[in-house]
Amino acid sequence: MFDFEKLDLYQVIREQNNKVLRFILEHGDLDSFIRKQWKKASIDIVLNLAEGTGRMVNTEKRVYITTARGSVFAAVAILDIVHQLGLIDDETYQDFYDGYEKISKMLLGMIRSYSQ
Repeated sequence: MFDFEKLDLYQVIREQNNKVLRFILEHGDLDSFIRKQWKKASIDIVLNLAEGTGRMVNTEKRVYITTARGSVFAAVAILDIVHQLGLIDDETYQDFYDGYEKISKMLLGMIRSYSQ
């Protein structure tokens, strides 16, 4: 088992990505650019977490984890656009938003731990 797979954060991101990616795949009527960017942002979160945990130096780890958090922010911005366009119901929007917020807070904790 790889180090990133042992993290509670990884499990939270996996759950979030499963929900978001299923939504995207089930809603082929979403604009293709929005779909592509949302998938990319969501997948980039987990990829940067994995790459960051594989680094040996804390400054390098922090860069990847910070990038992962930036991808969370991008995903939330896209989620907001989708919601404003009325393409997602309020309950699903809030569920996705809460998941991204939890991930963001957990990533911030990791960033801070690598800053010491």
